[in-house]
Formats: sequence, C-alpha cells, structure tokens
Amino acid sequence: MRALVVTWSIWDRVPVTITPRAGAVALALGATLGAGVFTGFAPAAAVAGPWFLPGLVLAAVTALCCAFSTADQHRAYPDAPGGYAYIRNQLGPWPARIGASAHLVGRAGMAAALAGMFAEYVVPEHRVAAAVGLIVVTAALGAAGVRWSTGLSVAAVAVVLGVLVLVALVCFSVAPPENPFGLGDVPVAGGFDGVMGASLLLFAVFVGFERVTAPGRGDRQFSARVLHFAVPVAIGVVLLVGGAVGAAVLRQLGSARLAWSPAPLRDALIVADGQWLLPVLAVGAAVAAVSSLFFVLGSARRTLVGLTETGDLPAIRAGWPLDVVGAALAVGAVVALPPATALAVGACGTAFYYGFTNASARVLLQEDRTWPMRTACLGLGLSVLLAMSAPAGALVITGVGLALGTGLLALGRVRQAVG
Repeated sequence: MRALVVTWSIWDRVPVTITPRAGAVALALGATLGAGVFTGFAPAAAVAGPWFLPGLVLAAVTALCCAFSTADQHRAYPDAPGGYAYIRNQLGPWPARIGASAHLVGRAGMAAALAGMFAEYVVPEHRVAAAVGLIVVTAALGAAGVRWSTGLSVAAVAVVLGVLVLVALVCFSVAPPENPFGLGDVPVAGGFDGVMGASLLLFAVFVGFERVTAPGRGDRQFSARVLHFAVPVAIGVVLLVGGAVGAAVLRQLGSARLAWSPAPLRDALIVADGQWLLPVLAVGAAVAAVSSLFFVLGSARRTLVGLTETGDLPAIRAGWPLDVVGAALAVGAVVALPPATALAVGACGTAFYYGFTNASARVLLQEDRTWPMRTACLGLGLSVLLAMSAPAGALVITGVGLALGTGLLALGRVRQAVG
C-alpha cells in the first residue's frame, strides 16, 4: 500500500514519510491521550481503591468493541455525519435523538474535563478562566477551518508519550514514602465492588478512536485492512501506557492520597522528588488537552450537522453557529461541574451513546461487516453496564441531559412540521 507523505516542521522543510497504518495510529492516539490519563485515576481510585487498574482492562475491551462497531458502520455509510446518522439509519429517529443527546452530553463533559485538566496542570491559579479560554480558542480555530493533521498528531503523540514515560520512570525509580502526606492509614471507601464504576471513569482514557474509525468529511479515510491493524494497536498502546502511569501514581501516592488528588501525575512527581519535571509535565498536559479537545469539539459539531441535515434541528447556511453551540455546552459544563464530575458525566454520556451505536451495528448486513457481530453485542452490553455504574450524581445529570435533549429535538421537529 502506498505511503502517505506528510510534510511538517517549524520551518516546513523536514519531510516525514508516514505509512497509512502509522498515520491511523498517530491520529487515534492524538485524540485519545487526554484527561483520562492525566486526571482519571483519581476518581477511579475513589470508587475502587487500588482495584481501579483491573477496571482499566475492562474499559479497553469496551472501547475495542465500540471502535469495531463505528468502523463497520462508517464503511456501510461513508457519507453519514457520524454516529447519530448511523443510529438513525439502522434504528430510527427516536433512538437517534436519544443517542445524539447522549453524545452531546458526553462531548460537553469530556471537553470540560480536558479544559479542567489543562487548567489544573498549566494554570492552577486561574482554573475556570483558563479552562473557558481554552475551549473558546479551540472552538474558534475549528470554526475557522483549522484541522489537526497527521503530522501534527505525530508530534503531539511524541510529546505526550515522552512525558508520560518520564513520569512512570521517575515514579518507579524512587521508593515511595511510607505515609505520603500523612494519609497512609486513611481508608478509601471504594474496593473491589467499585471496579465497574472505575471502568466507566477510565473509559474516558480510550475515547477518541472515532478519529480514525469514523472520520469526518474531508478527513483522512482508512481502509478496513489498515483499521484491523491500527485500532487494536492504538487501544493496546493506550492500555499499556495508562496501566504503567496508573501503577506508577498508585505506587507513589497510595490509593487514599490518589483519590483526593486533583492532578495525580503532578503530585506523584512531587512525592518522588521529581519537581524538576513539573514544567515538562505542564507542556505534556497542554499538548494532550489541545490535541484531544480539537477532536471532542469537532465530534460534537458533526452530530449537530447530522441533526440539521435530517431536520431535527433547523437548517443553517453557515457552520460557525454549530461550533458556538458545542463550545457553549462545554463552557456550561466547566462552570457548573467540578472536573471529576465533568469527567464522569462525559464518560457516562459517551457510554450511553455507544450503547446505541453498538445496537445499530448489530443489525448491519453481513456484507457490511469486517468484524464479527458478537463484538457489537458485547460492546452493547458492556456500554450499558458501564454507563449504569456511573456515580449517582453523574448518572442523574446525564439522565436529565438526555431527557432535555431528546425533548427539545422532538419539539423542534414538531414545530417544523407544523410550520
């Protein structure tokens, strides 16, 4: 297969040859390595204690099934604007409206978690202003047509992976203190019975694979053969890196201190005498936040485009109002929700959305499949189980969001029909 040649550098003079497989892996990782790795281990430890690490494996299996389902549906409907259209084509308008509402709630929560992660690691003294500013700037760049290219993804992934590896090495190279911050004997409420809840929170670590399994119009398209390689590799890399980082911060902080940490990687470095790495960690967090946020806001925009094309939302001539809507939802989540709750709402809404996408993938014709139907069945079951294992507050917020979104979409459709 012919190699894809992408030229990128500060001076635009250094050519880099990237094969389609490597390009797909880089794009997936660039959209995936974000808030889940940098902040997700703390709320996961709060519900499962040290048992959050097995939950990471279950989250990876769920993500793998969901990635297979979205890839097969994109192959069947290559011109459809994302998961909302897949659900509508296979299951009908009402499930599609519920799925779209779940997706928008999930995107808003994930965007808020990413912006909060950026603020906590880079500008902790001005958290809300920094988070809102990042969302506004990223949305404005997306509305102006700025795209996150393959070359830029390669650079971002290299920076983020390098930083995460450094953090893990430092944390494993220094013996942990016996009683960090005086919290060594403080019990953590969570235990083995919280593994499912931790899996839901850590599902956010893997969200981003749709960047390659269901690319938008004008984005790089990948063949089924490339995806059969790239999807398992990308999720496997995230699992290995996430597992190493999670084990490293757990080793240094212990489950009690980890559960209370707003920035686990930063606190783990401080305990491990790695303060000299804090500026490097801030750079890695900033790159990860921007790279993932581009995908998250672009994904919300695709769902809104699908809603306008099918009449569930009024048709518009310009695309920028959709970017404003997506950014407004994310800003609202930043202002209204603590970062851990925003992450939980983002993961819960996304899991509900993938429940619908897996259900719609299950009824695809055999000739439209490149993966077995049982992966969609497994993905459906796991997505629903994870979503229902969300913390009570996040589950209530997600449910209210689904009800409001579905009701507003149905009301808009009725008004258009009457008009």
